[in-house]
Amino acid sequence: MKNTGKIVGINQNMITVEFEGNVKQNEVAYAVLGESRLKAEVIRIRKNRADLQVFEDTRGLKKDDVVEFTGELLSVELGPGLLGQLYDGLQNPLHKLAEELGFFLHKGKHINALPEENKWEFTPCVKPGDKLQAADAVGTVKEGTFAHKIMVPFYLHGRYEVVEIAESNQYSVKEQIALIKDKRGSLIPLSMMFEWPIRRPVTSYRERLDPAEPLITRIRIIDTLFPVAKGGTYCIPGPFGAGKTVLQQITSRNAKVDIVIVAACGERAGEVVETIKEFPEIVDPFTGRPLMERTIIVCNTSSMPVAAREASVYTAITMAEYYRQMGLDVLILADSTSRWAQAMRERSSRLEEIPGEEAFPAYLESTIAGFYERSGLVRLRDGNTGSITIGGTVSPAGGNFEEPVTQATLKVVGAFHGLSRDRSDARRYPAIDPLESWSKYTGIIDNRSRNHIVRLLSKAHEIVQMMKVVGEEGITLADYILYLKGEFFDNVYLQQNAFDVVDMATSEERQKKIFSMIKEIIDATLDLNNKDDARSFFNRIRQLFLDYNSSEWNSNDFLENERIIRELFLKYRKAGKEIETYIFRQALVESEMDSHFSRSKTAKIKKDEKLTMIKEENEEDIQ
Repeated sequence: MKNTGKIVGINQNMITVEFEGNVKQNEVAYAVLGESRLKAEVIRIRKNRADLQVFEDTRGLKKDDVVEFTGELLSVELGPGLLGQLYDGLQNPLHKLAEELGFFLHKGKHINALPEENKWEFTPCVKPGDKLQAADAVGTVKEGTFAHKIMVPFYLHGRYEVVEIAESNQYSVKEQIALIKDKRGSLIPLSMMFEWPIRRPVTSYRERLDPAEPLITRIRIIDTLFPVAKGGTYCIPGPFGAGKTVLQQITSRNAKVDIVIVAACGERAGEVVETIKEFPEIVDPFTGRPLMERTIIVCNTSSMPVAAREASVYTAITMAEYYRQMGLDVLILADSTSRWAQAMRERSSRLEEIPGEEAFPAYLESTIAGFYERSGLVRLRDGNTGSITIGGTVSPAGGNFEEPVTQATLKVVGAFHGLSRDRSDARRYPAIDPLESWSKYTGIIDNRSRNHIVRLLSKAHEIVQMMKVVGEEGITLADYILYLKGEFFDNVYLQQNAFDVVDMATSEERQKKIFSMIKEIIDATLDLNNKDDARSFFNRIRQLFLDYNSSEWNSNDFLENERIIRELFLKYRKAGKEIETYIFRQALVESEMDSHFSRSKTAKIKKDEKLTMIKEENEEDIQ
């Protein structure tokens, strides 16, 4: 018999219930309000009292109202039919809710996540007598462009023998398609669907692997300078309006992954509506079919209850783990984790817990780390690999990257794509600041070249700051050319035209080619006699590269632009031995010194002496 309790306290969406019997942490319960049942989750137990967060508006509830405990943990339904759906944080399909209830949703209304009326063409891949364990496939169904594996539920432990298996035919998600038995002879029927608790990671795989393969996003500044690994993690912090959501949408369209899951965890309603409207109209560049066919959107806006905001993050990651177990590559885009953290802060306040920095709970860091740690590249028991890559946006107030949520995120992610208000206001897309961002992963360009470019950009920035004080006339020609080289790289490579169908997404092969051409120009010693010559040359070659970036790959225009660029470059390039810039040699020396001498004081002295010598020898060769 299921336990019941009575409400003894109400604090907004938090209720305190006095109960008898056994109650579990994270257990689902329902507060009875007339004919409605409001879904809630146990978040704290103290003797015979439990604190529950209610996922809906609690107006109307009062003291002594009945609460029914289910004995089940907060879970999601897993099976065919997830792709292309739009869910709320509790996995209610919003389209079906709208069909049944109209624009105004009713309290206590819950709809099955998977369409039970749909029939799926099931093809078995096992036979009676075969031995199976959790996450092993018993058959497949066609879902979009994928062979959706029907797996043994993750909660079954040990080995099982197949007793019966359905023939190839059409079945609904709740119809029996297999019968297995455990070592004691107990029979267990299997359907195409099962449930799994959202706060419990799925571990039905052989081993975790280190993410090494770059995740190609076709965004040049990411793939080249600040790469993301397949199965890795990254974050996009930035002030409001800097382009976080736009960057995520472009990434979801162009990233080389199988499944995209968008978790709108507390984002503003207007932006979520825009996402909902745009995604069904986006054409998948890899298949030519609608992008929604391989996308799931978990939607919980800032106007919805905060409790569901927190649940939406775990709902998304659980569905991602399900598809990872099929050997697929999944990308999760969480927007925005700051509002998720705000929901945690609000819940913590109502629980009267001791607050941490800026009133966030003391367990903020561990909670954020636990979420990002559910990413990764894994080897499955059948030898295939699957991955989950997590990209979360952070919305620090005023763009302050020192606030707790951003700092807690930076401790666990592998790449940091910091957005700049200045770059956003200057209409530089994407607005990723190359001087603030970093990545621990290996990209499509070798680390030596990456360091070379970052140092060039850093030096160019220093010259810009100097020019603000002394003007263009107050710097040397060599410094002015370095500044122009940095601006040239920024304009023609780091920036992309989001309104140009060609330039908005650049393939890996094309990125490597363009980068090689630009780096050759940057590293060359140019025959420029004065600042006017330098300005004229870089203006001309910049425009040529912009036309080059907008031309189709290997088209006649592409090849012609490349020829003109080459001719102009050779005209101004000084003949003779190629001279590496001071910036490049500096990066090389530091790399060599760090590897041989670590961080000792002696190493620093030797490094400084060598850098000074190189700078003096190459003062005139920087141009």
